[in-house]
Amino acid sequence: MRVCLISPPYDSAVKSVVGVSSPPLGLAYIASMLRQNHDVKIIDSNILNYTLEDVERELRGFNPDVVGITSVTPSIYEAYKVAEIAKKVNEGCTVVLGGPHATFTSIQTLKECKHIDVIVKGEGEETVRELVEKIERGAPLKEVKGITFRKQNEIIDTEPRPFVRNIDAIPFPSWDLLPMHLYKFNGIKYATMLTSRGCPFRCSFCSSSRLFGGYWRGRSPENVLEEIKILYDRYGIRNIEFLDDTFTFDQERAERICNEIIKEGLDISWGASSRVDTLSKELVERMKKAGCWIVFLGIESGSQKILDAIGKRITLGQIKMAVKILKDAGIQVLGSFIIGFLEDTKETIKETIRFAKSLDLDYAEFSILTPYPGTPVYEYAKKNNMLLTEDWSKYTAVEPVLKIEGVSEKEVKALFQKAYITFYLRPKMALRWLKNKQFGFIKSGIKAVISYLKRRGEQ
Repeated sequence: MRVCLISPPYDSAVKSVVGVSSPPLGLAYIASMLRQNHDVKIIDSNILNYTLEDVERELRGFNPDVVGITSVTPSIYEAYKVAEIAKKVNEGCTVVLGGPHATFTSIQTLKECKHIDVIVKGEGEETVRELVEKIERGAPLKEVKGITFRKQNEIIDTEPRPFVRNIDAIPFPSWDLLPMHLYKFNGIKYATMLTSRGCPFRCSFCSSSRLFGGYWRGRSPENVLEEIKILYDRYGIRNIEFLDDTFTFDQERAERICNEIIKEGLDISWGASSRVDTLSKELVERMKKAGCWIVFLGIESGSQKILDAIGKRITLGQIKMAVKILKDAGIQVLGSFIIGFLEDTKETIKETIRFAKSLDLDYAEFSILTPYPGTPVYEYAKKNNMLLTEDWSKYTAVEPVLKIEGVSEKEVKALFQKAYITFYLRPKMALRWLKNKQFGFIKSGIKAVISYLKRRGEQ
């Protein structure tokens, strides 16, 4: 069978600001599960700057039997448009949708878009492989675990599929089906990798533990290194971003991966995400030696009261120590903060902004709490009539979509803007950018100030 996997055209907030589009890793994994028995094509609309018309042209040329689409919450309507085009090109094709949004709104999604036939929920590799086999044989889909599908006028939800225990057994992503030469950061080719799945921490604002399981599953260091070497030797990749929720969850494994990179003499630079309570001086120094240049820390708030309320299970002291350990080792730090938690007040949000500026961070990322489907906060907000809208295109993390007591939407947006302006427009940051020759950040900062002042003038 011919299977076309598509990442829909969508201008994400990250791409708009940073100008970077990441490879659709999920689609590349699924392609590897299918290509032994099927003809598979991947269309990454974003990196190719494709319009919907371009997608239609590609579909007409390939004429697939199955069209698989991936989507996150704010891009779901673009996914619907691609599904409509797929049916327009070939009414008899089976349109399958996956991704976090569809996973947690499967029945609602099928009701919203009549052009989608099947929703794949959660981890998709085994499910899609089995699903395509059933479609090819014309067998009943009700035997496939982990899907929601349309059968005439009925919507059927099958039992959940267990998570893959041994993720070393999953084939490496089909990098050769992607335009690898186009993925660049600061003009340098880069790739993304996932070395572990699952998260046991269950923070109120995150769906990861439900999407990939509430227990952590890590690939072996040997398996990780094998994929790194393929990217290094075959595609000339020297910059890698590890997308794990917590790369350092198993500190011994993280250190072994670093040792393997050092042993092989791989001249790579890489970044990863970590929790502040999973770092040690020894591990961080080993990471630096292995090429780590930046670590993303989910700090979330500068108020201990808020950290406790959202189930983060970290302290302000641990945050300060983690930043110090990383900076002492010569690793840059990006701290992530969220404002507009249900328990937030204007004062706790201001505490967060002050705390962000007090840390020796190289970068700070601020976002507005967005209750994505699948998160505990979404379920609470929906139950208590706290959602301002269910127009998914507005769930971008830069616009308030949630009512919180004591802080208006207008005030949340103003504090969000203030956070960025006051963090980045400091002499300390400007000097750092000049020292590191990061002129792009200076240009972006000037644009941000002009935009901010314009908005202030219009209020």
